This record gives sequence, structure tokens and C-alpha cells, in this order.
Amino acid sequence: MVRKKIFKSKKKGLIIIFISLFIVLSGIVSAGISYAYNYVKHYNNLFYLGVKVEDVDLSGKSLEEGKKAIKQQYINKILSKKLIINTPDKKYTLTFDKINANYDVDKVLQQAYSYGKNLSLYSKYKLIKHPNEKIFKLMKFTYDEKPIKDLIANIEKDINKEPQNAKISRAGGGFDVIPGKVGKRLNKDKLQQEALGKIDGNTEKDIVIEAPIEEIKPHITEDKLSSINNLISSFSTQYGSISSSERANNIEIATKSINGTVLMPGDVFSFNGVVGERTEERGYQAAPVIIGNQVDSGLGGGICQVSSTLYNAVLKSNIKATERAHHTLPSSYVPLGRDATVDWENIDYKFKNTLSYPVYIEGSTGGGDVTFSVYSNSALASRTYDITNDVYAQIETTTKTINDANLPSGTEEVVQKPYAGFKVKVYKNSYENGKLINQELISNDFYKPVEGLIKIGTKKK
Repeated sequence: MVRKKIFKSKKKGLIIIFISLFIVLSGIVSAGISYAYNYVKHYNNLFYLGVKVEDVDLSGKSLEEGKKAIKQQYINKILSKKLIINTPDKKYTLTFDKINANYDVDKVLQQAYSYGKNLSLYSKYKLIKHPNEKIFKLMKFTYDEKPIKDLIANIEKDINKEPQNAKISRAGGGFDVIPGKVGKRLNKDKLQQEALGKIDGNTEKDIVIEAPIEEIKPHITEDKLSSINNLISSFSTQYGSISSSERANNIEIATKSINGTVLMPGDVFSFNGVVGERTEERGYQAAPVIIGNQVDSGLGGGICQVSSTLYNAVLKSNIKATERAHHTLPSSYVPLGRDATVDWENIDYKFKNTLSYPVYIEGSTGGGDVTFSVYSNSALASRTYDITNDVYAQIETTTKTINDANLPSGTEEVVQKPYAGFKVKVYKNSYENGKLINQELISNDFYKPVEGLIKIGTKKK
């Protein structure tokens, strides 16, 4: 009985000890949980320890404090960053605030701020108590391209300068040559591509770019013009005795437009392109002109004598036409087959400088003559050229008469003058040191005959 009582007493004591231990342990756990809870709670509205955005440590900072820190370290710096474009004469600067440079700061801050806050209490406590560095990167760097493109457009305006061709003019028996100037051109596309490619969110240094500028040499240079030193052909026609004052005026204006023309090897001359439109504003007047099969009055009448005279001078310089048409009716101022008609926007006279040297065309009027002289290099002087024609057929025509009851009896009205037709070949004869070495067919023209028409009146009084 005594042993039984002792056993019961020991058992009861053990139970009390276990209960006491449980209570103590529960207290300890509860205290630990309470401590951990309060420790973690402190960071509920703060960034966890070890959290960084780029190299900015946000540990223990509030969201607003973190935003302020990022702004000071990155946003303010990025806005003061510069894009610098250097040119030989000027430095162009564009600060990033002008291009609205920015990061999506709110998004990355929210990610950093939320880091670890979805974990269990123990994991949160462990993460805070024994932090590991956690770095978040700024994302979505944005900017406005337009100010950059506008800046480059302004640089282009400042840089781009067209080259100036060397100029040549007659001076006494020779020539004066004025040197040309080299032009400049900004490679806008290359600069724009480089600038946009280098725009980034790096706050450490400005972006410096050397503007790609190309030199543009003039098409006509001093050394090339200096090779013009000799007359190689000339041709004149007489207009004073066949022209009204209006027609003479037109010839003089057109000739002046052509005088001084320089063509480099390979250049194409367009009569309409050089002389331009024949308008009253430019001084042209109405004068007789061939329109179809009739001679009528038209603005710029007489211009075809200028183009025909030039045509002959150029043929004699060993340059053939690339575009040329003869009149519908024979012209009185040049032999058959040696005319070149023009009409604004319809018919042009063109030729290409096929010589190895530049040519200078001098046009002049005086004493009722229009003259064109072609100058080039003296190396071409060993050969000369003349132009001949062969009228190998003449087609006679007739005049038809018709009665017209609207005209008084006994009266006649010439509706169409008759013109004979002609077939004519034009040749260029080449001479070397005065000896004929070649004959070349230049053209084979057909001037169609034009039947005359007279109306005879039959109307009774």
C-alpha cells in the first residue's frame, strides 16, 4: 500500500513537471512569435532589409522615401544628362529633360516594396533578420524622339551648303575663271540612327557624337574650266532684215539666256530648260511664228531662229543632237534640213556634250545677226567640221479653189498658201589638217508639200 501511494505521488509530480514545462515552452514560443510578429510588423510599411533598386539601398525606407531616393539618384540625374553633337563650327546640346526621359519608377518601386511580404511570418522574419541583397532593375526607359529629330533637322539647316560651281566668262580675247566652293552635307540618317541608338538611362556620362559631315565637290571645277582655251566652232544667221522689232526682241532675250552656258563632258543641254517659258513677264512679245502649215502670230515668235542657229554651231563642234525636229515649213534663215524648231513643253532641242572637255557657249546679237560660238580645248582644233545639205527631191504642189457663197462675188480669200515639199539629207564633213577624212549623215528630213486653198466669192449683191 505504501509503494502504491509512492508511485501515485511520483506520477502526479511528473505530470506537474510536464505541464509546467509545456507552460514555460508555450510562453517562450508565444513570446518568440510575439517578438517576430512585432519585428516583422515594423517593416510592414517599409522596404525589407537588403532591398535595392539599382545601387540605391532602400532598406528600412518608406515607399515615399524610396521614391525620393530614386528620384535624387536617377531621375534628376537622367533629366540633366546631355546629348552633345559636335560639328566643326558649333556644339549642339540637348538635355534629357527636353526629351521627357523617364523610367517606370512606380512599377519597380512597387515590386521592390512588395518583396517578401507575401511569405509566412517565419520566412519574413528570417528574410529581415538575415537579409540577402536583392537588387531590382529600373525598367522601361522611355523618351520622346521628336526633339532629337528636330535638333538634327536644325543642324542640317546650319550645315548643308550647296557647292558653288566655278565660273568662266569671256574677257578680251581669253577667259576669266572664278574658283568654285566645296559644299557640305550632313548625313542626317546616319546621325539620327547613331543618336537614337545611344540614348539610354545611364546617368554616369553624357552622350557625345561627332556629326557625320560630307564634303560635296562642285560639278564644275576651276581646273576643268581652265581647259577651255580655244574657239572650235561658230555659226551666224541674219535676222535684222526679216524681223519686226518684236521678233528681234525675242531673239535677243533668248540668246542672252544661253550666253555663258557651260557644259561638262556628259552634260545635256535642253533649249527649253535653259531659255525657259516664253512669257510676257519675261519680256517676250507676239511675233510671226509657224503654227502647223500657217505663219501666225504667237508669243515668242523668232525663238526658232535662235535654236536653229545654235543647232548649226553645235553640229560644227562635232556634237550631235539627241532631240531635234524640223519645222513643218522651210525656214528662210538656214538651209533646208538645218533648222531646229522648239515649242515650250512640246518640242525641245537637246544635245549632250560628248567631247572630252567642257564647252563654253557664247551667244550674241548685233548688226542684225545672231551668233553662237562654241569654245573648248585647243587639242580639238586639229579637226574641223562643216555642215552641208543635199536636197534630193522636190515635190510640187497645187492650189485648190472653192466657191464660197458667203464672200461677195469677185473677191478671193487665200486660206492656205501653197508650199512645195522637199526631201533633204544633211551631212557633217570632218577635216583633219584641212583634209576631208569622213562624211556622216546627220538627218534625212521630209518637208511635206502643202496644197494651197483659195476661196472665191459667189455671193450676189
